[in-house]
Amino acid sequence: MAERFSFVNDWLLRAVRRVAGNPGVRIDLQGRNLPAPAILYRDRAALVRSILGGECGFGDGYANGHVRVDGDLVTVLEEVYRSLRAAHSPTWLERSLKRVRLLAHPNSRAGARRNIHRHYDIGTGFYRLWLDRDLVYTCAYFDDPEMTLEEAQQAKMDLVCRKLGLRSGERVVEAGCGWGSLALHMARNYGVVVRAYNISADQICWARQRAREEEITGRVEFVEDDYRSITGKYDVFVSIGMLEHVGASNYAELGRVIHRAVGASGRGLLHFIGRDRPEPLSPWINQRIFPGAYAPTLAEMLPLLEPWEYSVLDVENLRPHYAHTLQHWLKRYERAYSKVVAQFGEEFARAWHLYLAGSVAAFRAKTLQLFQVLFAGRECAFMPWTRKALYAWPTEAPCAAATF
Repeated sequence: MAERFSFVNDWLLRAVRRVAGNPGVRIDLQGRNLPAPAILYRDRAALVRSILGGECGFGDGYANGHVRVDGDLVTVLEEVYRSLRAAHSPTWLERSLKRVRLLAHPNSRAGARRNIHRHYDIGTGFYRLWLDRDLVYTCAYFDDPEMTLEEAQQAKMDLVCRKLGLRSGERVVEAGCGWGSLALHMARNYGVVVRAYNISADQICWARQRAREEEITGRVEFVEDDYRSITGKYDVFVSIGMLEHVGASNYAELGRVIHRAVGASGRGLLHFIGRDRPEPLSPWINQRIFPGAYAPTLAEMLPLLEPWEYSVLDVENLRPHYAHTLQHWLKRYERAYSKVVAQFGEEFARAWHLYLAGSVAAFRAKTLQLFQVLFAGRECAFMPWTRKALYAWPTEAPCAAATF
């Protein structure tokens, strides 16, 4: 009987290894005292769930403690991601199954509100434990790798503003404004008037409070509504980290919204997580962390600009910067781990730990990219002669000569 159990266990372990792409990491049952790095399963049931459920089986097993990783979690996950990518390209059936899972979280107006609520409205206090002091929940820009997270997030916002060539008195519309940091930064430092849209009630409440505290409510307005409801005429459209929540089926509508807002004379910037080849986001992340999310390739997102004859002026990939940003978030999260457990429970805390570590690994393994796409209408006079101004830090405050 013991030999039979041993045979079954060995067969299951080989199957798990195949599902994981045969990574250079030990995979075994707990209790065998393997040297790190190793992925250890509590029992055969956990092995079966990983075989049948793939990423979802592994992710849920890690969250509920049935799967343990000995050694550095990021390093182990990076090895698995690289192995999976080298092992095989996703089959038509695998891609189809992932897309079916994506359909469970549609990004219609009602669906988008549910999806955003599940991720962003779990409490601003949770995000304050591990984001920077301005609560910027997107890729930072490290002009120097030794910059603090706070410095790098300020640098990212300035980089966006310089790419857009903001001028005092211009009107800017932002789609998906998070906790309002960029909108406040643009109004405060570049002399523009900003209207920012977001469907997260918690984030809008926080952003409005910050605007009141800084006494700039006359220059920035936070609207709790869907990007599809954007009205008015603007000089500039900007979206940082929202395209991932739009869904490819809604890109044509987003293009219409942009054109309605800035027309042929305006310009804009889209900052988003992307891929080098079409592939749905991790099904576990889609189910447990980011419902409805999709990271597009450049080829997939560019058709939202082409019907309106928007010229692409600049494309930059900040992938290494996002890996570095996530590493900062992960370290802060780990320091606050006991507080997360006390507030949300062990399973929630482990799931988010896996999500952040897995995100670091994905950017390091180059399975995810971070694109910034700058564009302008055919009648827009804005056209940078060179990229020199993007990396020339101003010697004084950008709006020092501006009057309000």
